[in-house]
Amino acid sequence: MNGLYRRLGVSEERARLFEVFHPFAFPRTLHAVNSRQRFVYYTDADTAMKIIKNKEVWMRKSHSMNDYREIEHGFDCLKNAHYKHKDRLCSLMDNIHPGLCAELEKLLDGWMPHFRANTYIACVSEHNASEDKHGRLSMWRAYGRNAGVAIVFKGDVFLVASDALKAYSSPVAYLDDEGFGAEYQKLLNSIEQNVDLLKSIGETSTKNYLFNAYRYAILCTKHLGFAEEREWRVVYQPTFERSARIRMNVESINGIPQMVAKIPLKDVREENLVGLELPGSMERIIIGPSKFPAEISDAFHKLIMDIGASEQEAARKIMVSDLPLRQ
Repeated sequence: MNGLYRRLGVSEERARLFEVFHPFAFPRTLHAVNSRQRFVYYTDADTAMKIIKNKEVWMRKSHSMNDYREIEHGFDCLKNAHYKHKDRLCSLMDNIHPGLCAELEKLLDGWMPHFRANTYIACVSEHNASEDKHGRLSMWRAYGRNAGVAIVFKGDVFLVASDALKAYSSPVAYLDDEGFGAEYQKLLNSIEQNVDLLKSIGETSTKNYLFNAYRYAILCTKHLGFAEEREWRVVYQPTFERSARIRMNVESINGIPQMVAKIPLKDVREENLVGLELPGSMERIIIGPSKFPAEISDAFHKLIMDIGASEQEAARKIMVSDLPLRQ
């Protein structure tokens, strides 16, 4: 476990509290760290070109995502589980600090309108070695359009703890009410087993940790039908915690003008954010099925060289999928 603390860049206490309040995300993160999980961003060639040329990733508002019930599904699941197990939760929390349960509910009610209106998300997917050459067929169909590109990133930068951007990554849980209820009971069990620890960190910290557990349960729970995406999310909520490094701009996406949050792909070493910069963070680019794979491959070879890669390095990074998918 000490190696995990070092690789995550957190203290032992912070790692323990992560484990207590995020019983779903903690083992997933632990596995990702130990397996050196890579992540992939599926998009169209035009967006991939902008990422490389501008050295930035765009985050879109949650209600612009493919699942039109983003946030609402997670909120509904949490609301049902919370009220089903409210007596047990309140007994546990009020035993730790009297009145904490009512404070939590008030805090959540006050923030939900902001979460709905002002949450920005960038989505990546777990990438397996079996997908190195061809990518994933379902993702090409969903995101490739006529010219898809998959950018495979090294995983460490998604997993290290840093407050430099005020944007944070988390695995997505694909759950219905029953599955969410089972995960919620794991949270209650974890709280019950760590009462002394929670008393020691104080009332405000306990409330904030539980509130963040609820917040990420809302933001990172999706319908079971999306499970094949194996998604992780980078979440930014400027009304909750504003970043001085993420820029907000109006951009047109598929003809729809909208606000986007732009993550600069730039290291902030003094705040433990290392490994984000291109071309180093980008392990490979997979050119998806299209009518013009050679032309797209040549273009991305040049784009990668333009940001500092050698000709040989650029050539090594580019793969052309030969999946026989008709566009």
